[in-house]
Amino acid sequence: MIKYEHTQIGYLMIFFLLAVIMFKICLHLVDPMDSFFNVASMSAIMVVLFILVSFSTLNVIIDEDYVRIKFGYGIFQKKFLLKEITSVKSVKNRWYYGWGIRTSLYPCMKIYNVSGFDAVEITMKNGKIYRIGTDKPRELELVISTEIKSVK
Repeated sequence: MIKYEHTQIGYLMIFFLLAVIMFKICLHLVDPMDSFFNVASMSAIMVVLFILVSFSTLNVIIDEDYVRIKFGYGIFQKKFLLKEITSVKSVKNRWYYGWGIRTSLYPCMKIYNVSGFDAVEITMKNGKIYRIGTDKPRELELVISTEIKSVK
């Protein structure tokens, strides 16, 4: 049974997606044959579009056993066993942590984010730290906190 579900939309990612599409259309209008059918150009555009669509949303689902996160249409996903989480708190990411899936060396942690700087930091029993970006940090913190107390 799902106890919490929220999808954060990465508007900046969507803006870049539209900008790439508009750029390709402009190239085609300037030089229809050369730019539109250039295999290298199309391949690069397809890779950029794939990455942008993959990281345009971040879905967080909490059920009886796991906190699950999924980027975009689900190619990149991760799950955290609730009984392995020792603590949770709302935090602000620094601007240079970026968006997407990131690893920070100091402090040592893994970051999953699509937009903004708000996040929830979870610490696991093995000492690993993860940050899940969200536009509703207090709500997510409360749900995770409640769930980890109920499974212990």
